[in-house]
Amino acid sequence: MLTSSRYRFYWVNFGIPLACAVVVFLLFDLTRIDIAFSDLFYDPATQVFPLQHVHLFEKITHKWARIIPNWTGEVAMIGALLSFLWPRLKAEKHSKIIALLEKIKIAPVLRFASKHRRDFLYVVFAFSISTGVIHYLKGHTSVYCPVETTQYAGKIEHKEWYQNFDLLKVAGDGRCWPGGHASGGFTMLALYFVARRYRWRYSKALMHGSLLLGFVYGTTRVLQGWHYMSHTFWAGIFVWLACLLTALAFYGRARLELPVLQKVASPVVEPFTGLQSSKPDVPPSWS
Repeated sequence: MLTSSRYRFYWVNFGIPLACAVVVFLLFDLTRIDIAFSDLFYDPATQVFPLQHVHLFEKITHKWARIIPNWTGEVAMIGALLSFLWPRLKAEKHSKIIALLEKIKIAPVLRFASKHRRDFLYVVFAFSISTGVIHYLKGHTSVYCPVETTQYAGKIEHKEWYQNFDLLKVAGDGRCWPGGHASGGFTMLALYFVARRYRWRYSKALMHGSLLLGFVYGTTRVLQGWHYMSHTFWAGIFVWLACLLTALAFYGRARLELPVLQKVASPVVEPFTGLQSSKPDVPPSWS
């Protein structure tokens, strides 16, 4: 039973992303589907991507969109720092300080941060590792963005990532693969693994929302000619693996593979008898 559970965990969390990587490589990197899709949003007459020059579109989808992952990372960093303060306060030595913190409602925040120190640190590390992986791949593949290539009136010849890849040194000046903007949205997947640690029943909704966010971030850049569609898929695959491996290091597989908790049963008063019975609001199920 335990063995089958372990195999299922690894298949779902590692097998599916790796299978997706194979599909993306065969379907996009070895064909011209990326170019064909980007051609839909390119005006050959003016030799530009029209949405590239729409200031409001650029501001909303590029600059403002960074707020969600940036603020999440900043909150995690602040929470991680605050988590070390409360344990240092001793009732016998710092009674006045503790009383003041309680009065101004800071003490509950410090207690919460201390209780969830591991989670805050996990998010900080997951964000950092994901960003580091994406930056490493960008530098060691030197892929140029569509608008920079001769395919779309640029000056650089279009090449796939595997044609330039260098494991140990920077391959060139290109910085377009995988999608950096998409990866910013995908880093929110770190919150999914925190939710799985606590077996939160809405954790899958959090996962789907993070995937959607990254996909939207990446797609808007495709419309502007700054990425190919496959760049978004690759970003999602690498960020998922980075968040997963970090979660395994922080929480362990046994914790992450536990089924989510369902809605707690609420007592129902039986008619005419006045007796209470514990009937669940929803049929019990495990996922």
